[in-house]
Amino acid sequence: MNVIDPSEEFVRHITRRTFLGGAAGTVGTAALSSLLASHAGSTFAAATGGIATNSLGLPHFAPKAKRVLCLFQSEGFSHVDLFDHKPNLTKFHGKEIPPSVKGEQRLTGMTSGQSAFPVVAPLWPGRKCGQQGTWMSDLLPHMQTIADEMCIIKSMHTEAINHDPAITYINTGNQQPGYASMGAWMSYGLGSLNKNLPTFIAMVSQGSGKNPGQPIFSRLWGSGFLPSSHQGVGLRPGANPVLYLKDPPGTTRDQRRAMLDDLAHLNHLRARELGDPETLTRINAYEMAFRMQTSVPELTDTSDESPETLASYGPEVAKAGSYAANCLLARRLLERDVRFVQLFHRGWDQHIAIQKQLPNQCKDVDQPTAALIKDLRQRGLLDDTLVIFATEFGRTVFSQGSLGDPGMGRDHHGRCFTVWLAGAGVKPGMEYGSTDDFCYNIAENPVHLRDLHATILHCLGIDHSRFTYKFRGLDTKLTGVEEAHVVKGILA
Repeated sequence: MNVIDPSEEFVRHITRRTFLGGAAGTVGTAALSSLLASHAGSTFAAATGGIATNSLGLPHFAPKAKRVLCLFQSEGFSHVDLFDHKPNLTKFHGKEIPPSVKGEQRLTGMTSGQSAFPVVAPLWPGRKCGQQGTWMSDLLPHMQTIADEMCIIKSMHTEAINHDPAITYINTGNQQPGYASMGAWMSYGLGSLNKNLPTFIAMVSQGSGKNPGQPIFSRLWGSGFLPSSHQGVGLRPGANPVLYLKDPPGTTRDQRRAMLDDLAHLNHLRARELGDPETLTRINAYEMAFRMQTSVPELTDTSDESPETLASYGPEVAKAGSYAANCLLARRLLERDVRFVQLFHRGWDQHIAIQKQLPNQCKDVDQPTAALIKDLRQRGLLDDTLVIFATEFGRTVFSQGSLGDPGMGRDHHGRCFTVWLAGAGVKPGMEYGSTDDFCYNIAENPVHLRDLHATILHCLGIDHSRFTYKFRGLDTKLTGVEEAHVVKGILA
């Protein structure tokens, strides 16, 4: 009689449970994918406003937005100089910031040892723009023309004061690496609207302010603990926007199709044996890559754009990998119903030579951003797309370095900073929250990063408190374990 090793039997049962547990979701996902890929599926998606329903029961309620565009200005732009105008700063220029304002707040190691902290008024003039009289720096003349589209939040705050934890925090809801990015959460919760392109696409550009800027790591569009099928796909500039997408020389399209069919068969056998969902994810990745061999070249070929449209984005639009070129690609992705598009623009870290660096950096983004918003509006895409123009923290009102020195700059400041939103779900032409007379502390309506995440999810029809994923024994959320509130005052 054969004797079964108890440990071997235990492993066998674990494998079976793993397979059966994963199979329920897999079968449902496969069925839904098949449905949406068919004509009937297209009709069904249209009937639900283009939102692909799924086993999570999302959206929880009728969404205002079905796509998100995040224009992330990496390294912290100066709210003091660009958006948060305080006449009091001119009066106090060159004087020590009052101790009652500065308080005992943490400073970075770059300024904590300074013997003096003189106030620096905005280094450039600005003006009131739009019907609401929103003040904006003259470094942003094109953005001044879209003031009536912008919902400006001046009371953002974060605990992080250094780049990596801060940019990780605003993009994943946690200062520690390993958590899922915003776009991955959207992919997991709402699924795809276009079977020929990834649900989440990211692009990175280098600005002409601080060059090189702080590094941008791919984990900022990673899936973290979520299934890897929800991670973002990075588009690169140039002839090969996605690595290894082209067939090897001498391989025909039919040969590639036959190879993938055989590979899928082998992977399905392996999945039945092990019950590992990552095996099925691999199959889906191969299939997506096959479809992208057609969809990506069509996406990146901008020859069908009118001369007027190209000119509106500025002269850099023809330079592959520039912020302007990425803005144009972002619009093309959104009109192809990519769920989440994110641009990262490096170079806002003006610790030194701010009088030289900040104008250059603003010139990078000013015209393309305004053109993108106008383009989305003209095409009707802004009605169901939420646009976020964000950064990880602000800048100090006091100088880093000696006042008046050409090398003077501004240090990191997480106590208050500015972001703005536009499009679906938010009120246009308004300001929310305020800071004190020194742009240093929040005076009214504070908005934490968690609140911003909760509000983005709300615009997509998702209740952040009910949108969870089991991780390390916890019902993990984008908004974390501490309180988060939808900013109802900005909702349309």
